[in-house]
Amino acid sequence: MLPDRISSYISDHLEVFTAELARFLSIPSVSTLSEHAADVRKAAQWVLEQLEKCGFNGRIYPTERHPVVLARSPEVPGAPVLLVYGHYDVQPPDPLEEWQTPPFSPDIRDGYIYARGATDDKGQLLTYINAVQAVLAVAGKLPLNLIVLAEGEEEIGSPSLSKFLADHRHELRADAVAISDTSQFAPGVPAITYGLRGLCYLQMDVRGPRFDLHSGSFGGIIHNPAQVLADVLHKLKNPDGTVAIPGFYDNVLIPEQWEREEMSAAPTDLEALKNYLGVSELVGEPGYSVTERSSARPTLDINGLWGGFSGEGAKTIIPAKAGAKVSMRLVPNQVSGEIDRLFTRFVSQLCPPGVSVEFTGLHHAEPVLVKRNTAAMLAAERAIEIGFGKKPRFKREGGSIPVVNMIREHLEQENILLLGWGSPDDGPHSPNERFSLGDFHRGIRSAAALLFEMGK
Repeated sequence: MLPDRISSYISDHLEVFTAELARFLSIPSVSTLSEHAADVRKAAQWVLEQLEKCGFNGRIYPTERHPVVLARSPEVPGAPVLLVYGHYDVQPPDPLEEWQTPPFSPDIRDGYIYARGATDDKGQLLTYINAVQAVLAVAGKLPLNLIVLAEGEEEIGSPSLSKFLADHRHELRADAVAISDTSQFAPGVPAITYGLRGLCYLQMDVRGPRFDLHSGSFGGIIHNPAQVLADVLHKLKNPDGTVAIPGFYDNVLIPEQWEREEMSAAPTDLEALKNYLGVSELVGEPGYSVTERSSARPTLDINGLWGGFSGEGAKTIIPAKAGAKVSMRLVPNQVSGEIDRLFTRFVSQLCPPGVSVEFTGLHHAEPVLVKRNTAAMLAAERAIEIGFGKKPRFKREGGSIPVVNMIREHLEQENILLLGWGSPDDGPHSPNERFSLGDFHRGIRSAAALLFEMGK
């Protein structure tokens, strides 16, 4: 439910809420760049101030790098507790020349607000604060107990959050956790994400001679690390595109038949998708739909590749080393540590004598699959229908959200609601990132409705 007076208040104050969003987006809180450390803290302070204006009791907790904001609403005895997680840090805006307007000078045009962080995640986080403002302005109190946890390191892998959650787990006990850092299923089609793929991300460095060699003098008598790397990478995939690593698929949980039918029936415009991506063909594992391949099946991709001379003109060398970054997206029942072991063993066996290979683990995350029939999930479904005017689709997400695994581990919480207000074409991490003001409005309405649905 969403009382009419609160719904009207949200609509009447959308211009005010948009102005607040613009102020939030103007803070260049780029967490990966040390020169923006003060800006990241400024964003944390801004979030805390908005919550304190709503009567929340909170503070900023320093970490080894960027701070965490934790705030709690005035107690409503006997009412459920909802924990809302979001992040106020953003990706670097590069390449700057591709932005139509400066990334930290929010610009409103054609019904969108353009700025870095607009949809990932400042805009979506702010919908909950605006929802609280609206409820308090009309009703004077919230229908439940609300905890807001906002961090400034999500875009660099949340290195400080795990310890923070472990240290403050008693303060973070809740009946459910809401995270709005995903997207709708398609523009105008709201969604609840109930599955995330895991990640095993490795770097491999192949080394041969002690230094770069003249290819005329030494070509044909030693292994070329770049050639070895190319051969190894080629053998990671079978001709049909499946992963060739022995044991890779052994524990893969195949979606149930009803779920496969649901995914196959999802409204996906393949031609529009190809046009958006700028490709002439979509590929992938035989026997599975595009939706299944991009969300419920494991993958392997080369993310970076280097070795030898790549400058202008010619330089005839045998490089001393070559390397690649390889990521594998995992699905339920696959374990990142085991996939790491299978990968390193397979690649080591493929490398011939005369070269060595060194592996560096870059990131690991476990896949997630949450129940769809819990009371909290049903409350979220009703709230989104109120906010967007249509029922949400349930979907699996192809990417990983490490904080979800941290919350499950340290807070022993399985009631996790992944509710995305943004559109898949909002361009998070890309130049000209944007957030539809219509979706911003609908997100505020959905967040407000969730407070009442959870508070029943």
